[in-house]
Amino acid sequence: MNITDKPAYTIITSEKKTFSSFLENFDNEYVNLTGKNLIVVISEEFNASNKNILLFLKYAEEHQNNGTSFVVVSKDVTIDDFPETFNIVPTLVEAEDVIEMENIQRDLGF
Repeated sequence: MNITDKPAYTIITSEKKTFSSFLENFDNEYVNLTGKNLIVVISEEFNASNKNILLFLKYAEEHQNNGTSFVVVSKDVTIDDFPETFNIVPTLVEAEDVIEMENIQRDLGF
């Protein structure tokens, strides 16, 4: 798993070949990632199902409860198949935009 810290967020990408190994590594490393805005990039090589991607929902909910953002980047999904509160976008640029918008909303007290 690759972790890249940026000023406003941290990007998580995989160097593993399977979704399950990526998720296992993420789960093990997660204690070091709490309190940060996270962008998790799902590799196109995984052919991850909606069911697999939804495994990140518990982390997303925890981040929302703690006042931080959690965004999943996955190109081949239908966003309508996921809960409205789950941030999933097709590109890294859109993920950055989501984090920026959520930071503004938190600053304004929404």
